[in-house]
Amino acid sequence: MTHLSLARKRRAQRGLTLIEIIIALLIAAVLFGAVVSGVGALTGTKAKASASELAGIIRSLYDTAALTGKTCRLVFELPQAKSEDPVRYHAECAESGITTSRDREASLRDENKARDDEKRQGPSKDPRRNFTSRDSGGAPSMQDLIEQEQGRVEQSARYSSYTAEELAPRELAGAVSLSVWTRHQRTAVDQGVAYLYFFPQGYTEKAHVYVRQGDNVWTLVVSPLTGKVTIVSEELEVPRS
Repeated sequence: MTHLSLARKRRAQRGLTLIEIIIALLIAAVLFGAVVSGVGALTGTKAKASASELAGIIRSLYDTAALTGKTCRLVFELPQAKSEDPVRYHAECAESGITTSRDREASLRDENKARDDEKRQGPSKDPRRNFTSRDSGGAPSMQDLIEQEQGRVEQSARYSSYTAEELAPRELAGAVSLSVWTRHQRTAVDQGVAYLYFFPQGYTEKAHVYVRQGDNVWTLVVSPLTGKVTIVSEELEVPRS
């Protein structure tokens, strides 16, 4: 056996070199990352985590509105179709507490007085005093009050970002999309800007928030009276009423 053959035999017996081991580990890491990413997309791991975090934000902002006596809202910035921008959302609160319980009681008194005046004098020419409920035979319902207060807030209140640590602005992972439905909408909003309002009297809008990743969808069902958020692991239909 020649000297060259002996050298090759000894090198083969020594096994892999350090460089070869490093290359093998890098290949294994890349393959493992691809497998984890694929499994995450199939199971919607990021969407599920985003849904849980958003549920906590909604509940926290509900409590903030009730404790501060101010109207607050969650602002969703939804990218256009085919855009690579991520979904973002942040909290805002009105600078002045214009929708306190006193405002609500005063509104009820004004509307009751307006209806009494209409019975005696005929319909008012002021469209703001022609407010009646569709559901309760003339008495304003809670949803009527929500819509009325929301309109008043949009006209006279200025909002500023709410900077509490637990309500810091959030950005969803690029693979996660979001759409928002509230009671006054026919369909969910999935592009542009959407709002979810929270009022100081201790109620919010009835809402569904849909969080998607691939074929996986989680629906956040927001209770208007308690602010409780129920997470359902499927896409619920938009309520008809």
